[in-house]
Amino acid sequence: MTKKNQMPSSGENKMGTMPTGRLLANMALPLMISMLVQAMYNVVDSIYVSRISESAVTALSLAFPVQNLLIGFSTGIGIGVNALLSKSLGEGNKDRANQAAGNGFFLVLIATIGFMLFGILGSRAYFEMQSTVTETIDGGSEYLAICSIFSLGLFVQVLGERLLQSTGRTFYSMIVQLTGALINIILDPVFIFGQFGMPAMGIAGAAVATVLAQWVAALLALYLNHRCNHDVHLNVKYLKPQSNVIRPILAVGIPSVIMMGIGSIMTFGMNQILQSFTETATSVFGIYFKLQSFFFLPVFGINNATISIIAYNYGARNPKRITDTLKKSTISAFTIMLLGVLSFQIFPDQLLSIFNPTAEFLVMGRSALRIISLSFPFAAIGIALSGSFQALGNGLYTTYTALCRQLIALLPAAYLLSLSGNVNLVWWSFPVAEIVSFLVTIALFARLFRRKIKPLYQRS
Repeated sequence: MTKKNQMPSSGENKMGTMPTGRLLANMALPLMISMLVQAMYNVVDSIYVSRISESAVTALSLAFPVQNLLIGFSTGIGIGVNALLSKSLGEGNKDRANQAAGNGFFLVLIATIGFMLFGILGSRAYFEMQSTVTETIDGGSEYLAICSIFSLGLFVQVLGERLLQSTGRTFYSMIVQLTGALINIILDPVFIFGQFGMPAMGIAGAAVATVLAQWVAALLALYLNHRCNHDVHLNVKYLKPQSNVIRPILAVGIPSVIMMGIGSIMTFGMNQILQSFTETATSVFGIYFKLQSFFFLPVFGINNATISIIAYNYGARNPKRITDTLKKSTISAFTIMLLGVLSFQIFPDQLLSIFNPTAEFLVMGRSALRIISLSFPFAAIGIALSGSFQALGNGLYTTYTALCRQLIALLPAAYLLSLSGNVNLVWWSFPVAEIVSFLVTIALFARLFRRKIKPLYQRS
């Protein structure tokens, strides 16, 4: 490698020198703050939609599997680029880091085309498969079509955020997410209810607000990478697809996409099981997902920071920083999830009351929050340890744990419990599935430690 392509040594990068506790806080806190704002947006969005009708809330719940898959593709590509770029920086390979960024944008364009076609051709058929309520079908299909057709903004925003994260510039990543979420919150009532001369668009207005905010955030992400991210150079020449760059991106990214895809299948399946009771049960499930994001999204913020730190230090062959980071991220995630358990156990009525609930909704939702939250501590440990799977190039391990959590254990348990005719028993499938996934995660992490982390200690 020529001298001009060499990066500074790891000693000149905070991911290789800063104390791990301070580094994790430095990188994770901006992500956690931006994720909390994102969680706030999710809740505010549902609060506005709940003022339309319960069918509108149900439509959002039924649309969630496809939205989750859209987020999964954008995040999967971003995680794959993040891992390869961080590792390349740790090794001092600047050209490969730039190629990772450029090929990431190429993959984004391919994925966007696929979702645009779905939005044009498949959104209404998707809703007609799940509901016979005209209001739910009309509103939901229009909402999903808008989000899918104009999804390029989301893809570019997420990839831009990941480029900033992978080089330790999480403050700028936070600015991007905050901007998108705040614009979304501001525009929601404008387009949903019709303000400042705009026509009232109902649930479609929520989609318009979403895509406009994503496009603004995407442009900001590109600007910040161009002006402030000096470790990565965005250039058209790096867009040319290269198999030796795309393969490692997909090796880490595809398992993340599959994991989100599994989540979409799980949500779709749970919606079908719950629809066999009432539409209220489906709405409760959708609102639960909005509320749990206040705790899960910050934990994923810690996970995202952990991936960058571990990938960098694996490239720099520094095992102690890898294990120290894992310990601190696991403790942090567990603490956040414990707060989630306490909140859902003590304040379920107060949390649900902001969504204009009916009496039936409130009773059902109270049981759902209290039962499902028992799974949070197990989820915290699983999410924290999964950061090492992705950072060290074993993304398939993440897929295995997701399969156990959301398909192999959750859906069969939910279906069997639904046969009782008591919807409250269905919620117990979540703790059951999380315990199974926890045990599998521990076993896989032990194997990964023996094969990849322990040998680094022996060489040092």
